[in-house]
Amino acid sequence: MKHSILLWIFIHYALIAFAQGPPITTDTPVMLGLNGNGIRTFGKFIAKENANIYIQPIGIPYNISTTFQLGGIFPLKFITPNNTETTGGLADITLFAKYQLYKKDGTAKTFRILATARQSFPTGNTHSLPAIGSGLYQTYLGLIIGQISSKIGIYGDFGYNVTSHNVTDNVSYNFSVGTPLLPQQYPQKQVNIFLEFNGNYVIDPKVHTLFVSPGLQFILGRRVLFETSFQLPVLQQNITINQTKYMFLLGTRFLIN
Repeated sequence: MKHSILLWIFIHYALIAFAQGPPITTDTPVMLGLNGNGIRTFGKFIAKENANIYIQPIGIPYNISTTFQLGGIFPLKFITPNNTETTGGLADITLFAKYQLYKKDGTAKTFRILATARQSFPTGNTHSLPAIGSGLYQTYLGLIIGQISSKIGIYGDFGYNVTSHNVTDNVSYNFSVGTPLLPQQYPQKQVNIFLEFNGNYVIDPKVHTLFVSPGLQFILGRRVLFETSFQLPVLQQNITINQTKYMFLLGTRFLIN
């Protein structure tokens, strides 16, 4: 009887996570469902003044346990400068880990804090023109926080990124509010809307960027969701050339088990 109750509680909160859906451009503190053992990929189009960039990352997270997750991100990147041919290939590969530091569950709600670490490797080609890779090792340490209920999800992540070769470090921060538009049902079928903010601050020279990112997400059953986000610049401090005009994201997440 005790095991049946625990199983029901586990399924109950897993369904809440599915119905709410993970944020699109902000990291999520939930390691169940579509952010568990699965695959995430999306196409991201970046329109700049002097070039267009297309990035297609493939993210593969794997839950070692309910509190510990490992994974990798393998991005393809294509750059098309104005009036020039496209250059593309594999960009810098990233390995990541997440560990749940704190969790408090209530009736139809949960609050969670995770620590996260990412390590990027200079696997992208730096000899092409323009370069596909950064040529840098980068180590990111951060926190992910989320307050999630069946009616609203509030998420935030922030962290510090250390770069090699005496290149300046940077701080990133993201914030998201999401809410489902349809009543909860099983099998899962949901439409979620998000309003997100994505910021980055380079320490020296000081460069600060901030984007507002409205998004839409469709959950179709237990194993798959589709999502899209449109990012517009709010702040591009001290960027005088080749500013970003907008970014568009369209992707999917697929649960393996």
